[in-house]
Amino acid sequence: MKINKKNKTCRKKEKSDIGAAILFLAPNFIGFMIFTLIPMVFSLVMSLYDWPLTGTHTFVGLKNFITLFTKDILFFKVMKNTFVYVIAYVGLNVIIALGMAVWITSLKKANQFFRSVFFLPMMVGIVSSTMIFKWILSDTGIVNTVLRFFGAEGFNWFGSTKTAMIAVVIVSIWQGFGYNMVIFISGLLSVPKSLIEAAKIDGANSIQIFFKITLPAMSPSIFFAVVMTVISSFQVFDQTFVSTMGGPNNETNTMVLYLYNNAFKYQRLGYASAIAGYYSSVCLLLQAF
Repeated sequence: MKINKKNKTCRKKEKSDIGAAILFLAPNFIGFMIFTLIPMVFSLVMSLYDWPLTGTHTFVGLKNFITLFTKDILFFKVMKNTFVYVIAYVGLNVIIALGMAVWITSLKKANQFFRSVFFLPMMVGIVSSTMIFKWILSDTGIVNTVLRFFGAEGFNWFGSTKTAMIAVVIVSIWQGFGYNMVIFISGLLSVPKSLIEAAKIDGANSIQIFFKITLPAMSPSIFFAVVMTVISSFQVFDQTFVSTMGGPNNETNTMVLYLYNNAFKYQRLGYASAIAGYYSSVCLLLQAF
């Protein structure tokens, strides 16, 4: 009898635990369904239609995807622009953030001050940062004024096909490298001091210690920073939308901006959904590897 009572009480506890788990998971699950899963499925369905912003929609099957890969010349240029931005932004962001982290951790004084100063741009919205740099890099801005003072010619940073993407990358790095810097500082501080001291006793110099001990010990932090930076870089939109609208001559036109223009500027929701489906697949595959 006692065993049966214990079994009944255990079953009641299990049921109550399951009910509590469902109760806690339900809001997150409902939010995922409403804001992620259902829109993804609906977007996939829309990609099979000629779906204007207003008016009736017509089923066209895979025509949007066929047009995208065979007739849309601009699509391939936009893809190239996106990958150029991702490679430049991720590489420079990680290198600058790592260099600043090493420098700040080597300071005996004011390291908290510099850490706060370089992280501060993260607190500024990307739209505000872009507007600030549009002024700094304008024809009468600080950068061109300094260049002319030293006898050099100023650049039309956002208006030239040669420098527009460079300017967009500069804005993104200034606004975003502080996040990775803080992660790298945390990784540097977690490196066991005993390993560094042992290496010094064995006669290793600073460069050898950094590349053979510090960097391998920081590999989890570096991996996390690179993955998060890659994910955010593929979503670039605000910088190009505010600064150049994809110009000049589509040199800064990236995938998210191209998708936005097709959906809301050209009112081709079905075609934009096809772009979104392809781009999401590419991003998932790249992140999987």
